[in-house]
Amino acid sequence: MYQMKWTDRIGRRVKLRDLHIALAVAEAGSMTRAAEELAVSYPVVSKTISELEHTLGVKLFDRSISGVEPTHYGRALLKSGVAVFDEMRKGLQQIEFIRQPDAGDLRIGSSIVVDAGLLPAVIERFSQDFPRAALHVLPENIATQQYDNLRQRNVELVLGRLPVTMSEPDLVAEPLFDEPHVVAAGSESRWAKRRNLTLADLMGEPWVLAQPGSLARSLQDGVFRKSGLEPPSATVLTVSLHLYMRLIETGRWLGLVPASVMRFGGKAMHLKVLPVKVLSPPAPVGFITVKDRTLTPLAARFIECTRKVANSDTGPKSRRP
Repeated sequence: MYQMKWTDRIGRRVKLRDLHIALAVAEAGSMTRAAEELAVSYPVVSKTISELEHTLGVKLFDRSISGVEPTHYGRALLKSGVAVFDEMRKGLQQIEFIRQPDAGDLRIGSSIVVDAGLLPAVIERFSQDFPRAALHVLPENIATQQYDNLRQRNVELVLGRLPVTMSEPDLVAEPLFDEPHVVAAGSESRWAKRRNLTLADLMGEPWVLAQPGSLARSLQDGVFRKSGLEPPSATVLTVSLHLYMRLIETGRWLGLVPASVMRFGGKAMHLKVLPVKVLSPPAPVGFITVKDRTLTPLAARFIECTRKVANSDTGPKSRRP
């Protein structure tokens, strides 16, 4: 196959329809099935792929009796094709947003800590300001720091704990507040009425802590060690924040709880922050976006709403006794 100039290969010859058909073929794994799904004839699909390969000067699909499989060249084109259609979708969303400022879909990633505190408060306010917006919340494992959903455009932003130092050159982190820990007990527990407590006073009591090896546990261990103490031998260890909080509510266990969970969600829980001075390692909370990627107007408004809620007087202030 002969080589063509970029302007001929791309600027004039490759059309959105060609990319759409190529994506359909890759997803279906067969030109015949792709033709059926696109409601066109098999020759149309086959000719489009052949002409696209001729235009680009490379083989895009390996053919076999069982179907087709993208080549290395094909995967490269398909990846860019997904980005093209994603940007087109966002452009149409922006047009729709201009016509109807409170409508549209927004996809975000969120960690379990903000799910239990900050995020519900943000959603409550956001839904009042934009009642026709549909918010899709995907779980995000902040501890892995992979951010695949963000990079692959499955979400526009990720909300949760931030690394103390952002080492990913293609991402931008904006901290909203630092997340200290507080010692929490059930509101009807025997500790709830105590005064002048220290962390050392509670070391022999039953504790529930996060599983060793988790990000939450490393932060909890840092709290004890900053006070010159070794972490207690917890009687329950879990990575489920829901279970963690429910056990503390029973009044039998003590636990270290992120302050924002108590600040934004404490009213709905039968918990009390004990007057215990703790020293927490740095644990900023905020959102992460892709550098130089334009956010949709709805995402920009969600971020602005999040800033306002994070700086508001919603709920009792997180405390550092």
